[in-house]
Amino acid sequence: RWRSPAHCSFVRGHACCICDDTSGIEVAHVRIGSGAGIGQKPDDWRTVSLCRDCHSLQHSMGERSFWATGKLDVEALIDAFCKASPKSAEIARIRKEREGG
Repeated sequence: RWRSPAHCSFVRGHACCICDDTSGIEVAHVRIGSGAGIGQKPDDWRTVSLCRDCHSLQHSMGERSFWATGKLDVEALIDAFCKASPKSAEIARIRKEREGG
């Protein structure tokens, strides 16, 4: 899996995507659509910023239910973080390779 402390730090530097809280921000990996199985973390580019409470809720209720309750398109959110990241060029290259391009 692709790991990037720099991208994770970038994501962590934003407010919670759900409640706009700016304290206790964590990097939340999104497994939906990642191909990662149970107990596996997806690539670090598949992350969004969540506060501690929202991240805990994401895990306790399950990702599908968590993301279905809001009005956010989690894939669009991931894409926005990827495009704005200091690692955007590297992420674009990796994503293209994984998609067979």
